[in-house]
Amino acid sequence: MQIYKNSKKKIGFVISNKMKKTIIISEIKKIKHPYYKKCILNTKKYYVHDEHNISNKGDLVKIIETRPLSKTKCWRLLKIIKKYNY
Repeated sequence: MQIYKNSKKKIGFVISNKMKKTIIISEIKKIKHPYYKKCILNTKKYYVHDEHNISNKGDLVKIIETRPLSKTKCWRLLKIIKKYNY
C-alpha cells in the first residue's frame, strides 16, 4: 500500500465492525461556537476499508484517505493506535 505525503489522515474510534472488510469510524471534534463561545462536540462518521478485519469495536485507529473503493468508502485503515480491552 502506497502512502502519499498529501493524503488526509484522521483519528477516531471504531463504532461498528459488523460488515465484512468495512468498519465505521466516529471522529469527534471540539469546536468553539463563533458567537456564544461555548465548546460544541461535532461527530462525523467515516466508512473505512479494513482488509484483514483486525479492528474491533472501541479501538482507537488512524485512517488515511484513498481512492473511492465503493459508493461510501474512500478511507483505508492505516494502523490501530490503541486496542480496547473488555
